[in-house]
Amino acid sequence: MAQQPIRQPGQAEVQPLFNLLNGGHMAEAERRALALLQTYPNAFILYNVLGVAQENQQKLEAAATTYRKALALQPNIAEIHVNLGAVLGQRGHSDTAIDHYRKAIQLNPRLPVAPFNLGIILQDQGRYDEAVAAYRKAIAIEPGFYEALGNLGTILQRQGKLEEAVATYRKALAIHEDPRGHFNLGTALRDEGKHQEAADSYLKALAMDPNYADAHNNLGEIFRDRGNMDEAIRCYENAMAINPDPSNANYNMGEFHSRAKQYDQAIPYYERSRFEDYQERAMECMYKIGRYDEFRQKLKAMVHSGKKSMMLATLSTHHSINFGVPDEYNFCPDPMRFAWHTNIPELSAPDSQLLKDVLETIDRTPIAARMQGRLYSGMQSAGNLLKRPEPAFQQLAVLVRKKIEEYRAHYANENCDLIRYFPKEIDFSSSWYLKMKKGGNLGSHIHEEGWISGCVYLKLPKQKVHETDAGFEYGTDGDSYPRMHDNFPSHIVVQEVGDIVLFPSSLFHRTIPFSSDEDRICVAFDLKPASGTR
Repeated sequence: MAQQPIRQPGQAEVQPLFNLLNGGHMAEAERRALALLQTYPNAFILYNVLGVAQENQQKLEAAATTYRKALALQPNIAEIHVNLGAVLGQRGHSDTAIDHYRKAIQLNPRLPVAPFNLGIILQDQGRYDEAVAAYRKAIAIEPGFYEALGNLGTILQRQGKLEEAVATYRKALAIHEDPRGHFNLGTALRDEGKHQEAADSYLKALAMDPNYADAHNNLGEIFRDRGNMDEAIRCYENAMAINPDPSNANYNMGEFHSRAKQYDQAIPYYERSRFEDYQERAMECMYKIGRYDEFRQKLKAMVHSGKKSMMLATLSTHHSINFGVPDEYNFCPDPMRFAWHTNIPELSAPDSQLLKDVLETIDRTPIAARMQGRLYSGMQSAGNLLKRPEPAFQQLAVLVRKKIEEYRAHYANENCDLIRYFPKEIDFSSSWYLKMKKGGNLGSHIHEEGWISGCVYLKLPKQKVHETDAGFEYGTDGDSYPRMHDNFPSHIVVQEVGDIVLFPSSLFHRTIPFSSDEDRICVAFDLKPASGTR
């Protein structure tokens, strides 16, 4: 017996469904599609419409079921694989979504949305090289795909390929100008140390969208780095006027009041921000003004929460030594023991060509200065130096990474979270050079945003009054923390050109002043684990 043809709805029945979808009437489109499926239970087009209507109403589980029924009828429709992938991705089924996107690409290599959506999920998983390949595929299919260009720029920026990221952002903006594009370009230019160009990009974003709170905040950070706090505060206040609770602006205001020693005023800004290490920042303020009972309550709660935080390690260690009580955090027992002093032979060798190249590159490369309140008779570079494209900086970065790997191996058998959660990828979260002249010194501080910090010495004064002049001191006390006694361990490193010191970012450290007319030049850096560890 011949198989009966599958009954299909006519154009007069289907067109009203598309009109409802196009008009945004998703609930009615869903109702009518379900009704028609009673008459036409095997009509692929009705499942397609129904899935779209359900997806747009965020009925994700129902939409996934509907798209699967559509694929059971016609398994080789690339667009349905894309739709199902999108729904599965929103429901957290990333690996299955990836399978559907790859199937869509196989079925229709000219469908740009498939590699674009694939790139988004791969990017979210931190699989950056695969995501870059996916975005490039989408752009090759559709050269004007500015969203793919923007996402590609974001990954390139995270990978430290700043020149390529800037060029990619500019290409996206040439196709479609929007506030977010100018904002992203500004962040990459700032990473390059190009403060004025970054500020111009933030201003362009604000010209298009005056209510762009993050752009106001980031513009404020540019003014802050230039030392213009009046303008910085104005920008932060603009951000908070648009949104009373923007995390960055509140955090920055807390930091401003903290550095001005207005700790009582800083605490509510930090707590309102709920940004990164805001709890530790607020606790530090409480500790400095003697609100010890409140501090101890919060310290106990934070220790028991299991959070991995360098500032928490600093506070817990200092409090333990200060008051002669056990350090319950136990994140990095005896942090002084984890400071490691060695050298980089390629820099310390007589007549080192690399040393000459790095110093010459520092002298000739136009990088903006970043104001540093604790730095006297010197300047600090802006941007992320070891991610810059100059060959000398790139070669230095390779050698520093090698020393960090040696540090990891040296302490590999230590049973502490500092080593257990050591960054898997040696990626510099920040890096900069410091130039100091006669009388130069850097006051005691920690690197709250780091995990492991370090410094490579490129030029040091030869004329010294004291052996420790221009030396590097690290210890468990500093930055005007309250002291019940003076028995805090510390150590001074008398370093040579080509030396490198690596240490937990929780340790206080400072530069010993010197009086000769020679320069002191070093490159400092931080690295930290991937987001989610801390």
